[in-house]
Amino acid sequence: MRIIRYRAGAGARYGLVRDDVVYALAEQEPYGGRLTAGERVGPLAQVELLAPCEPSKIVALGRNYAAHAREHGADVPSEPLIFLKPSTAVIAPGAAIVLPAQSAQVEHEAELAVVIGRRARHVRREEAAGYILGYTCGNDVTARDLQRSDGQWSRAKGFDTFCPLGPWIETELDIADLAVICRVNGETRQQGRTSELIFEVPLLVSHISGIMTLLPGDVIMTGTPAGVSPIHAGDNVEVEIQGIGVLRNPVIAAPALP
Repeated sequence: MRIIRYRAGAGARYGLVRDDVVYALAEQEPYGGRLTAGERVGPLAQVELLAPCEPSKIVALGRNYAAHAREHGADVPSEPLIFLKPSTAVIAPGAAIVLPAQSAQVEHEAELAVVIGRRARHVRREEAAGYILGYTCGNDVTARDLQRSDGQWSRAKGFDTFCPLGPWIETELDIADLAVICRVNGETRQQGRTSELIFEVPLLVSHISGIMTLLPGDVIMTGTPAGVSPIHAGDNVEVEIQGIGVLRNPVIAAPALP
């Protein structure tokens, strides 16, 4: 089942997609209840998609693919290496990634994103699936030069627009071995598989929930395969996750400061 958030007048609503037709979700939110289709909204192509959830936080994984660690000359971590991205970094499918003036090297990072479905605290690994609403595509956009110079990652990962998510949440998906692909202007830059994750999703939910409480709508970004590369104003970036779909975002330069 595909869950979307879409523009409804001046606000937003959750909906379900069936055969490329959108139906309003009968409930207020998709968390903790049945997913029941309400009134018909219209064809998916005529609906303005928003980011599929509104996380209180994004918990992201560093070096969770061995090949990506190698391309940066870094060791594979012995336990999950986590960092936070602010909720203000989230943007919708089709919204622009804005290149900040502070960085000369911004890069894409295609990732499988996990959307939490209910409050999770000290979750056992074998019970993790019951706390997951579904999965979406994510792009952990990174100012690589600032990541190197700062020695910690908050600024490099936290700019506004640095967390595209979408196009929807897929609730029924076997994530054991899915293709994770990034294309820039149609050229494939990254191509990996979720089977290559060092720390797989149930372990991540258990590990993170033992540190901080995960709330409904929170997102876990599971790490990126090798092949990250710079993006520039005028580029179009696509993140495709097998079984989910394609997240597309243009790239623009930040407006000049007055």
